[in-house]
Amino acid sequence: MDRQIFNNAKRLVIKVGSALLTNDGAGIDRQAIDAWVEQIAKLLSEGKEVVLVSSGAVAEGLARLGIGSRPQSIHMLQSAAAVGQMGLIQTYETSFRRFERQTAQILLDHDDMANRERYLNARGVMQTLMDLNVVPIVNENDTVVTDEIRFGDNDRLAALVANLIDADALIILTDKDGMYDANPDIDSNAKLISQAHASDSSLDTQAGTSNGALGRGGMQTKLEAARLASRSGCNTVIAGGRNQNILMRICSGETVGSFLSANKTPIAARKQWLAGQLQVKGALVLDEGASRVLRQQGSSLLAVGVTAVKGRFTRGELVSCEDSSGIEVARGLVNYNSDETQLIQGKSTEEIITILGYCEDDELIHRDNLVLVK
Repeated sequence: MDRQIFNNAKRLVIKVGSALLTNDGAGIDRQAIDAWVEQIAKLLSEGKEVVLVSSGAVAEGLARLGIGSRPQSIHMLQSAAAVGQMGLIQTYETSFRRFERQTAQILLDHDDMANRERYLNARGVMQTLMDLNVVPIVNENDTVVTDEIRFGDNDRLAALVANLIDADALIILTDKDGMYDANPDIDSNAKLISQAHASDSSLDTQAGTSNGALGRGGMQTKLEAARLASRSGCNTVIAGGRNQNILMRICSGETVGSFLSANKTPIAARKQWLAGQLQVKGALVLDEGASRVLRQQGSSLLAVGVTAVKGRFTRGELVSCEDSSGIEVARGLVNYNSDETQLIQGKSTEEIITILGYCEDDELIHRDNLVLVK
């Protein structure tokens, strides 16, 4: 696969690891952050959308508290995360403001991804922020999530965010130049893996198991993140964050780092997931006009085109869309629960806020969350 896909990528998730952000534990490396932010600002000016997933809260907190090595106590780690997150976000905000860019802090945990309603809420907020030209800066909510601090890393979080926003590319910046066929720390003959399919099983024996002292992720977690991202059609590059202009070079299609390709496009992968992986919880009966538009154009489904609601479902669950004869036209993730949908069926988008007192989304089912049934 051609690396020019990174030049053409519209939506990027960029993950920066703890060792890079904190200069191997010496405290926040503001000069390095300024360099990455300058590149991100250039990418934004080119019309790309960027979500930044940033590690470093725990490492920065330990540095601020004068703790030299990573403690075993969960409460100590959580406290360090709370202290470090303040400085981390402040540094990003100051750096982005040099380019008149606004930032937003988003703290997530895996429950936000597993619960469909919270998943849609997070997705909607991310999309709105990007529409407002704001840069979302995402971190694990380390202060309350013990499992992530104890066992996890932000590589997986970055992949989940890539899935969440249907990113075209995931860029993981690390203190290594990429994936090698052996551990470069102990083998001088180790060679950089320039390109491979993320699903290639032979990569497992080459990824190694080493972890850094500050973070919890080694190269194996980055490989697993690339595989997770590839499920939604997202391509990944693992590259050295200290290399000059690394983000611009990746996005220009230059052969740097390790390119781990996906097998499908983001939309094709998502449509396949919707079509076969979820259980249908209810059904919406459509009028003739809505059925025709869905069949011919694959547009979003609006409440005005719904004549009846079947079954009980919550926001974010999969529902079937049927024509007046009971033939399934499409299925998709619904933005309102069954009670809300009954209240707004047949109504225009403008009437939703009057009827419900709020408007979660203009569409009952967004076209990105809808797949036609042939």
